[in-house]
Amino acid sequence: MRSIEPLKVNVMSRIRDDLNQCVGIKLKVKANKGRKIVTENTGVLEDTYPHVFVVRVDAKIAPSQRVSYSYADIITKTVELSHFESEESLFPWLCS
Repeated sequence: MRSIEPLKVNVMSRIRDDLNQCVGIKLKVKANKGRKIVTENTGVLEDTYPHVFVVRVDAKIAPSQRVSYSYADIITKTVELSHFESEESLFPWLCS
């Protein structure tokens, strides 16, 4: 178990570093809400924090809805982020 823990921290810090470079950029967010419910939105990455990141979603119902996700959501593929125009994954190194 001890050899796995530093690897997890390195992956999470790498995800956070990659997201820090994308603050203010428009992204596509695909989130699995469970029970076969998947939401797809576009939004701007607002800020990153030690354990979560915040996306301001362009929603039809609420004009400026803010949603936070954890970095673990990206690792478990509960949340997938991609570039808005090219639609290529933000973390190609994570896909294996």
